[in-house]
Amino acid sequence: MAKNGFKYELDFKKVDFRQQPELYRVGVGEQGVLLVEPYKSEILPHWRFKNPEVALESAKKIYQLFEEYLSQQDFVGADMARKFLQMGFTRARRYANHKGGRKYQAIGQDHSEGLPYPYSSGSAHKGNEILPQETDALTNEKAQAAAIFKEYWFQAKDHPEYLRQKQEFRDAYYEK
Repeated sequence: MAKNGFKYELDFKKVDFRQQPELYRVGVGEQGVLLVEPYKSEILPHWRFKNPEVALESAKKIYQLFEEYLSQQDFVGADMARKFLQMGFTRARRYANHKGGRKYQAIGQDHSEGLPYPYSSGSAHKGNEILPQETDALTNEKAQAAAIFKEYWFQAKDHPEYLRQKQEFRDAYYEK
């Protein structure tokens, strides 16, 4: 694990990050978004990107949770909500680009076999040829859903109180 990187070696089935926030690390991008409890269970039921209407309702609700976590001085919860907004953008973009959600051509070789988590997660076909992008990838309903999530994600990641709590969290819990 890189210094102060996401701690994949933790037993995520046993750790309650609300009770033990010192174990949490922001990591890179969406790292840990589907692992960190109780936040995953609180936010995931609201995460949807089927079409622009569903995405707007979802992003608004997750952003509301983000603001609630901030008001409770719960940085881990706020960061997890930020990650779900980011993941809404990235997953909707994936489906905007590739209708079936598969980016890589499927061939017999699994490029992630034998790699430790998180490198073993995601597409086993990563490294294969990338499938062609949809002709309407910039305008289809998944692209519109992605744009909605991107707007809320950027509001969250640039929110002054989020940035203040993030620095405070790092000062309190990260190795110097």
